[in-house]
Amino acid sequence: MIITIANQKGGVGKTTTAINLSAALASKGIKTLLVDLDPQANSTMSFLDVHQLNGASVYEALTEDSVHFTDILRPAEKIPNLYLAPSTIALAKIEAKLLGELDSHYRLKDELQQVQDQFPFVIIDTPPTLGIITVNALVAATHVLIPVQASYFALEGTDDLLETIDKIKLRANPQLQILGALITLYDKRTTLARDIDDQIRKTFGAKVFKTVITKSVRLEESPAYRESIFTFAPRSTGAYEYYQLSEEVLSRV
Repeated sequence: MIITIANQKGGVGKTTTAINLSAALASKGIKTLLVDLDPQANSTMSFLDVHQLNGASVYEALTEDSVHFTDILRPAEKIPNLYLAPSTIALAKIEAKLLGELDSHYRLKDELQQVQDQFPFVIIDTPPTLGIITVNALVAATHVLIPVQASYFALEGTDDLLETIDKIKLRANPQLQILGALITLYDKRTTLARDIDDQIRKTFGAKVFKTVITKSVRLEESPAYRESIFTFAPRSTGAYEYYQLSEEVLSRV
């Protein structure tokens, strides 16, 4: 089960979802791998001390023949059963590095095949673009989870993402499925949020998760303390919602 969390729109909760969904699955005793494909490396920073990351990252594993995922995986601090494929800012150079390479879209898939037997679940965090990094993530995935912010411009760019998914299904990855759309940053006090909720459900239909992630200061604070919501604020609404999301994900697969 390889879930890519994708949306080329920034600030919709991709990394928050990657961090907390992977932590929720790991807390159930499921050995989980979180692959950080975002050059900002926020997923990495949430679980590892980046100052102690001496060695190769996802960038080297995807661009150098001598480095593989088996060389870079690190256990997450504080969370048993969770492992990281860490990112660094070097990943921002990958477009130029892989330009013209015939197998450029398959690099991540090839690397994951070497380790996926160890991990029942792989969660992939992607950057807010539809470039070569996100395409690698979609080619490697079995499912895609799309976080959609409950805001006025929520569905802006969604057509481009769905078109990209359809193109990848045509040739590179026919097995790819949309696992679901997740409504994030929801403020139930506003009429606008309720209207956007209706709009998202009209677009994605039954694919929309029942779980809705509400706006939460605790969710925003937890990465700064290098923790998931489950260790930072285990009794918070955010912890309950991401636990419910993990239950829904398991029920859909």
